[in-house]
Amino acid sequence: MGYRYFFLLTFVLSTRLFSQELYFPPLVGDEWDTLSPASLNWCEDKISAFYSFLEEKNTKSFILLKNGKIVLEKYFDGFTRDSVWYWASAGKSMTAVLAGIARQEGLLDISDSVSEHLGTGWTSAPPDKEALITIRHQLTMTTGLDETVNFTCTDPACLVYKADAGTRWAYHNGPYTLLTNVVEAASGMTYNQFFFNKISIKTGITGVWIPLADNRILFSKARSMTRFGLLLLNGGYWNDTPVMTDPDYIAEMINTSQPHNKSYGYLWWLNGKESFMLPGTQLVFPGPLFPDAPPDVYAAPGKNAQYLNVAPSEGIVFVRMGENPDSSLVPVSFNNEIWQYINGLECAPDAVDENTQKTVGIYPNPATGFLQIDLPDIYTDYEVSVFDIIGQRVIRRYNKKELDVSTLLPGIYIIKIKSEEKEFTEILAIQ
Repeated sequence: MGYRYFFLLTFVLSTRLFSQELYFPPLVGDEWDTLSPASLNWCEDKISAFYSFLEEKNTKSFILLKNGKIVLEKYFDGFTRDSVWYWASAGKSMTAVLAGIARQEGLLDISDSVSEHLGTGWTSAPPDKEALITIRHQLTMTTGLDETVNFTCTDPACLVYKADAGTRWAYHNGPYTLLTNVVEAASGMTYNQFFFNKISIKTGITGVWIPLADNRILFSKARSMTRFGLLLLNGGYWNDTPVMTDPDYIAEMINTSQPHNKSYGYLWWLNGKESFMLPGTQLVFPGPLFPDAPPDVYAAPGKNAQYLNVAPSEGIVFVRMGENPDSSLVPVSFNNEIWQYINGLECAPDAVDENTQKTVGIYPNPATGFLQIDLPDIYTDYEVSVFDIIGQRVIRRYNKKELDVSTLLPGIYIIKIKSEEKEFTEILAIQ
């Protein structure tokens, strides 16, 4: 089994399987179930310190979901649940999804030359060089156009050839903005119409795209941005409603998309990679983008620290909207500071029970006949479930430490062990 195939299967399994545990708010209205911080062993004094930090950093709104339910929701500086704010470059992530929907519906292919949709002469590059630029290059910031001429301008005179498409990564707003024009041309709708028909009516994500100078900026309430994170956490489904569900595209979107910036997908920023690049420089920095965040986090950051973070392994989505906490174009350090606070919210235990430190063991993996389950004693009354690639439960047993998997077809599965106190999930290969 090739690595890419394994990755795609794992991605589909983890996202669709996870949906069985996710909560989704109704499409309309303010109803949204909550989860108490105490249920996560988060301390009120630490939450208060976190809120003080956010307020000091000019935050307007902050929301954190756990498995779809609101754990933290706080507004500052006169902001309320109904206040509208801009996404800035975090809106690029929405464009990536809208382009994926257009691809899913056969309106475009990301290997299309941009000129097929905008016509020739949309840049001032030589015709043969302009013809090299595809939609994929717009999605990955690798158009080869010179970002130093005019960062946001979309006029052909501003879009100057610097290198062949695909040969360098440079954060460049102008070519990105024209991707919204490509979607319009391919769909025959305005961008707001396409957004409403393909996203809003299926998910309750409301907002409006407003042209500001050469930019096209999404404005919405904080809860709409949070809904968007929940949609992505569930693999492009809103509950069981398909929205953008092409597993190939989704997996490519939130994984390294080109060889230059390992931490950039299709208009999404990626954690857990070996190196990263930042806007305004060609330097390559070693290490992950957000060292204190889970490695599988993918994020949509925007100017003045508009943030959407999705952490599939933790079931966490968080949104931060507000004014500028620092002077960087994409303030990654502040995003990491938020994760430092989140990591520190848990109450210190009065005493450490040695048994709770033991890890769950599943072996052999890959398996062929019987599977052994080694559990700490904290799992006193538990359920063992195995799910197949489409998220259907194929085995359910209670309080068993040996599992017969000989009847399962070879492939990739998910095993989940759940008790009132703990929950454990792992990928299982059957040979």
